[in-house]
Amino acid sequence: VKFNNCAGNKGVRYDTNSPDFKVRADGTLYAAHHLQVPSKQLILVVTAWDPQTLARWEAMVRFLVAEKSQHNGHKPKGRKALPGELVQQQSDTLLPWRQHQSANGLRRQKRDWVIPPINVPENSRGPFPQQLVRIRSDKDKEIHIRYSITGVGADQPPMEVFNIDPVSGRMYVTRPMDREERASYHLRAHAVDMNGNKVENPIDLYIYVIDMNDNRPEFINQVYNGSVDEGSKPGTYVMTVTANDADDGTTANGMVRYRIVTQTPQSPSQNMFTINSETGDIVTVAAGLDREKVQQYIVIVQATDMEGNLNYGLSNTATAIITVTDVNDNPPEFTTSTVSIHTSAGLMGQAGSRDWGGMGLPTTTCTHSHFNFSQPKGPREKIQHFSAAVDYEMNRAFMLTVMVSNQAPLASGIQMSFQSTAGVTISVTDVNEAPYFPTNHKLIRLEEGVPTGTVLTTFSAVDPDRFMQQAVRYSKLSDPANWLNINATNGQITTAAVLDRESDYIKNNVYEATFLAADNGIPPASGTGTLQIYLIDINDNAPELLPKEAQICEKPNLNVINITAADADIDPNVGPFVFELPSVPSAVRKNWTITRLNGDYAQLSLRIMYLEAGVYDVPIIVTDSGNPPLYNTSVIKVKVCPCDENGDCTTIGAVAAAGLGTGAIIAILICIIILLTMVLLFVVWMKRREKERHTKQLLIDPEDDVRDNILKYDEEGGGEEDQDYDLSQLQQPETMDHVLNKTPGVRRVDERPIGAEPQYPIRPVIPHPGDIGDFINEGLRAADNDPTAPPYDSLLVFDYEGSGSTAGSVSSLNSSSSGDQDYDYLNDWGPRFKKLADMYGGGEED
Repeated sequence: VKFNNCAGNKGVRYDTNSPDFKVRADGTLYAAHHLQVPSKQLILVVTAWDPQTLARWEAMVRFLVAEKSQHNGHKPKGRKALPGELVQQQSDTLLPWRQHQSANGLRRQKRDWVIPPINVPENSRGPFPQQLVRIRSDKDKEIHIRYSITGVGADQPPMEVFNIDPVSGRMYVTRPMDREERASYHLRAHAVDMNGNKVENPIDLYIYVIDMNDNRPEFINQVYNGSVDEGSKPGTYVMTVTANDADDGTTANGMVRYRIVTQTPQSPSQNMFTINSETGDIVTVAAGLDREKVQQYIVIVQATDMEGNLNYGLSNTATAIITVTDVNDNPPEFTTSTVSIHTSAGLMGQAGSRDWGGMGLPTTTCTHSHFNFSQPKGPREKIQHFSAAVDYEMNRAFMLTVMVSNQAPLASGIQMSFQSTAGVTISVTDVNEAPYFPTNHKLIRLEEGVPTGTVLTTFSAVDPDRFMQQAVRYSKLSDPANWLNINATNGQITTAAVLDRESDYIKNNVYEATFLAADNGIPPASGTGTLQIYLIDINDNAPELLPKEAQICEKPNLNVINITAADADIDPNVGPFVFELPSVPSAVRKNWTITRLNGDYAQLSLRIMYLEAGVYDVPIIVTDSGNPPLYNTSVIKVKVCPCDENGDCTTIGAVAAAGLGTGAIIAILICIIILLTMVLLFVVWMKRREKERHTKQLLIDPEDDVRDNILKYDEEGGGEEDQDYDLSQLQQPETMDHVLNKTPGVRRVDERPIGAEPQYPIRPVIPHPGDIGDFINEGLRAADNDPTAPPYDSLLVFDYEGSGSTAGSVSSLNSSSSGDQDYDYLNDWGPRFKKLADMYGGGEED
């Protein structure tokens, strides 16, 4: 047995719980004498203790006893038992609750056993459940005991990984184990009687899952990127690759080793890099890294567990990309030692360096100070652009020596020149150049107001092509006010109009025009020039009076009018101004007076004590200080009005000041009142007319008519069914056929009878109350069945005598001689005939 107390095991002694076995100081366990082991296995507890500290440690040792062969002493042949099968074949019985009896017959309880861990291999193939161990108490001979286990894997998730037979105490594992899921389990074994009373103290059981090599190493990244400088020495660190194995790292199953499988390209050697098998560090192993030849290497790295054993271990690969970075180990070189160039406007040369990046940028210098160079960025060959302003008329050819060198010094150890030179011959070709104005911008000074056609200056251009016979022509390019003309051949500039300094085209007294000079070359070229004319002011503008309108009270000493003047000219052709009143008409100086305040301002006020309200035009003469001076007579409109105590015009006064007298105002008010009265009368007349139209009386007065009448209330009709009728029936018909052929009956008021016809049957001499009712009903039926009736209610006439009757006058007719006629029957005719009954009945009472 192996033991370590972390102090060197000094003085540690070993002992066992059996007198048949002893332990040497090196941990060797041996039999003290010859003995016969009756069972198939033997379990011992080995104790290590320190005499100084009295610390004790215990471990359990299990012996498996092999049976001797019954045939000639040979062991039976057969395959070697696997670890899982070995656990299944064991018939382990643990007695964690052992009791001992003393010599005097008294029993005393010994301390509980320390159960050694139970090891279970992962990924076991079964069959399941698979027995691990049997636990029993020596009290099971006296009472019935029930065994149980608790903890993670038993009654806690994951549930039922382990279970125990409650009667026999055999503990089983129910399914394959996975060490990467859970590496160990801690259970507690319990022993109780049939009533659930505790018989023994709980015992701790530790179950460890034995690792199997069932996981491949996994790289953290599938692609690793690293870099190394070109020319690096062997042993230079490049990068580190890392792979992890989920298996137990303390065993060979989780111990990963690295190696390089392939390298691409294999230049200049197939083994330019090596890798530390344990740490994964990649370093250079050979010299010769050159970025100009190989810029990148792709290395395949393999990681294998089982300490790199390719026969038993599991492997995985990853890719390492190694970039060779540039160092300044190559000086720039010209591609040619001499260069001949023909150019007209600029020139271009070429120099290159095999190094690129910040350290490989070459710096180009030239022995001729007339030229400078520009350097664009490029990934490989460096193109140098040399720009220069060359002139064929000055130099037709140039001989240059160009030198190029790196901006950064060469890397250490490079024995080469850091610069290169080349000769450049430049031949300049003559081209047509544009004419130019020697003085641009040209400024001239003159007074404004010069007459048209005045020669101002000659604005000529120069053609730089001295060796070409060319003519220059001039033209205007910009002349905002169109004041100038230019001679097309010699560039003489004259005025086309009078130049006015006060024009809007003048900025800060300067007028600017642009002219164009073009030659007749192939192709033609042109240049522009700007002429600036500074105009000197002259006194050509008379002053203007300000303000144009003002207001003043009709009595003096209340307020005054402040006046000033404005002049478009500038000093000295402006103020101080002179303000005065004209002598004609005389009323101006009689009514008004001017008081000078200073050179630019004066005051206008009333001279007299009172001036009638109104609007007055007051002329004022304003003279400036120019040489010669100019004057102007300006008229200011002054409104004179009554004022209040504050000196402000009243409302009536403002109206009066507008030019209207009291009589005019009264006349306007009377006109307004008359107009309003006429409008009111017209509205009243229209309302009365409308009322009369609605209250128009019927043809027969209801007070005098004893018969029923149908009154018209301007109703429109009965709806859509009454809309389809002939409107001509409402008018006087042109033909009378339909009237003449009409059956006798009742006629309407709106229908004029044509011929005489009886209106109703002849009533008997002695009337009867039913005759009137029948007569009315017959008339209603006739009216309802009349096809010519309009779609609205109308007045029906039940009796119409007509005109032009041939009968004589009935005024001579007298009543009967008896004079006794009874009209009482009228009372039987209803309330409608009550008025007649009152008039003719009851004669005896009268």
